[in-house]
Formats: sequence, structure tokens, C-alpha cells
Amino acid sequence: MGWSQNLFRALRRALSKEAKQQVGTDQFGNKYYYVPEYKNWRGQTIREKRIVEAANKREVDYEVGDIPTEWEAWIRKTRKTPPTMEEILKNEKQREEIKMKSQDLYEKETLLSKGSNEELLSPPVQTQIKGHASAPYFGKEEPTVAPTSTGKTFQPGSWMPQRGKNPNQ
Repeated sequence: MGWSQNLFRALRRALSKEAKQQVGTDQFGNKYYYVPEYKNWRGQTIREKRIVEAANKREVDYEVGDIPTEWEAWIRKTRKTPPTMEEILKNEKQREEIKMKSQDLYEKETLLSKGSNEELLSPPVQTQIKGHASAPYFGKEEPTVAPTSTGKTFQPGSWMPQRGKNPNQ
């Protein structure tokens, strides 16, 4: 059954005028191909494709770092030109240098923080809680239990605003 599938694929490629061009390989042995835009036998325009043929054919064996970042950017069309091997090696060297520098910085910070933790930290401030912020009397005196007025003295319309005080001032 495998040979028939290969025959069908070859026949389909021949009819579809799909011509893939090998653009490059990476240090893991993966091959990268470019298929330019073309018209198929029905007259439909097929967009360009960028394909990777993994060196490790089994899908189960795929790991996250198997495709270099530069080639992945080319496959996803975030860069126009395929990367060169020199560019990939230069970027890999820069990544290693950054890892080493960050590790050194982390070690220096841990050494500095071990000796100076007790000296730099101030003791916590003791606060006194006097109610809840959502209460209408927060920060004021606590309301008393005894009522301040009785309902017997209330007269509708008896209250008048004070004159001489402008509320916009």
C-alpha cells in the first residue's frame, strides 16, 4: 500500500505543476523547500508554500528544538529570505553568551541578597484598624447607640439652607 501512495503523490505533483525547490538544510539534517505560486490544472492560483521535511520522519520523535528559530521564522513567513548556516551559528553563539551572562548576574544577585537581607529590610509598621473602609463613618468617630434626635420634633419643610454659603466655593 505504501508504494501506491507514493505513486499517487508523484502523479498528483506532475499534474499540479508543483515544483518544490530545495532552499537549504540545517545542522539537524532537516530539509527546507520553497514552492512558488502556480496555477493548477483547473486554472486556480495556488499560493506559495514553504515546507520542511524533517530528518526524523516519525512524528512521535519531534522535539521543540528540532527546528532552528531562524528556519521556523522563514517557514511562518515572518522573514523573506531563508537563513544561512553562518547566521544560525552566530545567533546560537549569542544565545549561549546571553545565557552565561544571565547566570552570572543571577549568582551575583543571590550572593548580594544573602548578606544584606537583614540590613535592608525595615521592621513592619504596626497599624491600628478602626473600622472598615466601606463604612460611612470610616476615619470618624464611632456612632453612638443612643439616638441624637427623635422623630417627634421633625417638621416637613422646616429646614432651609444657610444663606451666604455658595456650594461652588
